[in-house]
Amino acid sequence: MPFNIVLIEPEIPNNTGNIGRLSLGTNSTLHLVKPFGFELNDKRLKRAGLDYWQHLNVKIYDSVADFFLEHEHKKMAFLSSHGSKKHWDIDFEDNMFFVFGKESVGLSKDILENHKKNTFKIPLYSEHIRSLNLANAVSIVLYEGLKHI
Repeated sequence: MPFNIVLIEPEIPNNTGNIGRLSLGTNSTLHLVKPFGFELNDKRLKRAGLDYWQHLNVKIYDSVADFFLEHEHKKMAFLSSHGSKKHWDIDFEDNMFFVFGKESVGLSKDILENHKKNTFKIPLYSEHIRSLNLANAVSIVLYEGLKHI
């Protein structure tokens, strides 16, 4: 299985649905960390994920602490506009975890501080934008990783 996509406290069902579809298309596992900004039966989630959602390998965690307790020794790359290294500098490996924060604020300060050396950013070339859409960011990192394994 190529990769693990982790969404910490996702807020927008359409993004999560699109990322689920992307996960299935790349044979990746989607990890969703509560709380969510929507219900898993939200019609917008299902519409964005089409009828593929039933085939998706998805794991759900009740909290950030639960997620890290289960996967603390796994190789992870954290994606944030606060990263100092670029996403193409990730040392990609099969089955590694790509961790993304919620749409409104990204990853928490605690997570960023605890994983500073493994935090990467997708470069932006305009001062008029703070970040990319979450589903687009996941796509960029996931396909860059597939290129390397």
